[in-house]
Amino acid sequence: MMIVQVNYTRPEMAKAEWEARYTDDRARQFLAVPGLQWKIWLDGEEERRAGGIYLFADRAAAEAYVNGPIVARMKANPDITDLQIRIFDVRERMSAITNAPVPGLAMAAE
Repeated sequence: MMIVQVNYTRPEMAKAEWEARYTDDRARQFLAVPGLQWKIWLDGEEERRAGGIYLFADRAAAEAYVNGPIVARMKANPDITDLQIRIFDVRERMSAITNAPVPGLAMAAE
């Protein structure tokens, strides 16, 4: 299992305008990303930082996402600055002990 962490600085705009971008359809597009188990959406209003934490089934799926069309749109978007993308291995045993929301880990801690 792999984690992809994406962080960026969002544009300076009114909170209502920023929030209007978060539609159900925007979230649903991630249901079709191959190998994606889940995504947690991040938003730091005061510092204008946003992003996501993604759990992928394997490195190939994580790398395909990072090199795919969603991330390409983010890279091309002039409203997004300081884009940072990282891929991490999941330490499965330790994550199971601390009750991480990772499919298949619950039994590993027993």
